[in-house]
Amino acid sequence: MTKKALLSFLCVMVAGCDNATSLVSYTPEMASFSNEFDFDPLRGPVKDFSQTLMNDKGEVAKRVSGTLSQEGCFDTLELHDVENNTGLALVLDANFYRDAETLEKRVRLQGKCQLAELPSAGVVWDTDDNGFVVSAAGKEMNVQYRYDADGYPLGKTTVTKDNKLSVNSKPSADPLKKMDYTAVTLLNDRPVGNVKQTCEYDAHANPVNCQLIIVDESAKPAVERSYTIKNTIEYY
Repeated sequence: MTKKALLSFLCVMVAGCDNATSLVSYTPEMASFSNEFDFDPLRGPVKDFSQTLMNDKGEVAKRVSGTLSQEGCFDTLELHDVENNTGLALVLDANFYRDAETLEKRVRLQGKCQLAELPSAGVVWDTDDNGFVVSAAGKEMNVQYRYDADGYPLGKTTVTKDNKLSVNSKPSADPLKKMDYTAVTLLNDRPVGNVKQTCEYDAHANPVNCQLIIVDESAKPAVERSYTIKNTIEYY
């Protein structure tokens, strides 16, 4: 066996050399946007993506899609909550995101493309030295965001005048399967829900298909709902 053939064989045996070269940390923009807008973060040179959440009847419940520049900035971001009939479509324009339909300035940015302010709600985001959004402050609320060493979002804690709502996520110990996670939601330090997700992955260690189970513990008895997430990802 030649050295080249041996190297190729070894790459296959260790689950692919592509995984090793494309296993990168989450960028501050990807991690922060996913934390704020509630979608699964992605690694690597993502060009465009979509994430579709379907209930156990196969009906679309939510859909998120976006396009990114080669520098990792979100050029566009669309969020559709079908269950609640709400949505938002943002388009990058200099240091603002505009509403794609009305062209109203919706989000002010800092640096090249990081969240800075939501003027209509009086919310201001703050970043750490690495560019990750770590806090947000509004007239009647404060939010603290958490990440692990790879930039994976570990959740956030929102404090208002009367309540403290915390979401705490624990990813798989396998660095190739970060989106296999469990999460617990606490309201005033009391559990009100939990989530478990397991996924299939591509060569960039990004989720392609996921199974999501959400348990609402605030209901008596607790209510369990099952979802499927279908992702499409194109890379540079």
